[in-house]
Amino acid sequence: MHRDAVDSHVRMRNLTRQQLLLERIARDEKRLEFIKARIDLAARNGAKPENALVNGTWEASRARFSGPISSGQSLGSGDYIVRLGVGTPTKQMDMIIDTGSDLSWLQCSPCTDCYHEPDPVFSPSRSSSYKQFTCSSTMCQSLGNRGCQRNGCTYELSYDDGSVSSGNLASETFSDGSSSVSNIVFGCGHDNEGDFSGADGLIGLGIGALSFARQIASPLRSSDIEFSYCLPVDSSNGGKSSSSLIFGNSAIPSEGQFTTYLINPSVGPFYYLQLTGISIAGSLLSIPVSTFEIRRDGSGGVILDTGTTVTRLPMSAYVVMRNVFRALTRNLPSASPVSIFDTCYDLSGLQSASIPSVQLHFQDEMDLNLPVTNYMLSVDDDNSIYCLAFAGTAFSEVSIIGNIQQQGYRIAIDGENIRIAFIPGQC
Repeated sequence: MHRDAVDSHVRMRNLTRQQLLLERIARDEKRLEFIKARIDLAARNGAKPENALVNGTWEASRARFSGPISSGQSLGSGDYIVRLGVGTPTKQMDMIIDTGSDLSWLQCSPCTDCYHEPDPVFSPSRSSSYKQFTCSSTMCQSLGNRGCQRNGCTYELSYDDGSVSSGNLASETFSDGSSSVSNIVFGCGHDNEGDFSGADGLIGLGIGALSFARQIASPLRSSDIEFSYCLPVDSSNGGKSSSSLIFGNSAIPSEGQFTTYLINPSVGPFYYLQLTGISIAGSLLSIPVSTFEIRRDGSGGVILDTGTTVTRLPMSAYVVMRNVFRALTRNLPSASPVSIFDTCYDLSGLQSASIPSVQLHFQDEMDLNLPVTNYMLSVDDDNSIYCLAFAGTAFSEVSIIGNIQQQGYRIAIDGENIRIAFIPGQC
């Protein structure tokens, strides 16, 4: 269910819309710092190649695997979640979907240190399909940050904000209710600390070898990563409460606008897009294309990220965009800035308002005409104050297409042809 759906069993009912938004922005800042630190480290040390490709075992007759997506904000995280079955017998788990991570993980019992979650913690001892890797296994040896405990392979994932997940590297069966895939490599976390509260774990959809999206490709008879997702719009504003995450060849549309995605040789596991320009009210802004290009040291570029809420642009590009937008909306009553949003309006006394269009231009002549709800964000419970949902970054040249701008699109990632489609209305 969507984070704000009235029938959501995990909805945070004691927080206002602005309080929820401020929490999301605080997590966004940490996410941005994490991405920047990862890029900076790669630029200094060079890329670390992944040696092992892994594949699960397909146990269903149809080349499709899917699960319902909802927003994880009401779960205490700023990210979207998908509910999947794990283990044998199956236990339903809410997992954050993250296109910026590879290794998936779950909280597991016994817990050395675990955060609170609404579901019972996954118990590997009660699953007949659970298998831990040994220290000498090829899979364990291919893992970068690994350890060994009683001949069992261990992993540790740490994030720049101090969040951590560590435990046993294992394989397990994942299912969507009608189909299942076995031997999926994941982390069974016994020590999990940080800002994951509410979700049971994380499902990695990055481009690396340990990504769930790559592991599931072969069992689905796909030659490479094939999946699509649609992030539901806030249902309190009239949007659907949930949508779907689909794997397999049925996830890729036969027609539609595609743009080539880029792989940064210095940084994984992000999907990069080549943004060629931004238009406001049909006029192309004066921003050099080089502003959005990946540099030789791995910095810069434009990342498509489900884990970031607000689209971020280098400050030089954002200032140009903001100033033009302000000039075209000078007739609207302004409001005080809200957190990182410095362009806000009080529309409480208006029955209607004329808002300039925003268009993102990508390589291969793909143009993304954003719905107004994807860039004008209501920040109060009265739907009176709206802010331009873009922000600048003063300390990083990387741009990030956040999940607000992705809402309402079916986003299909076609690894075989190295391309991504944005299809409106197929949620």
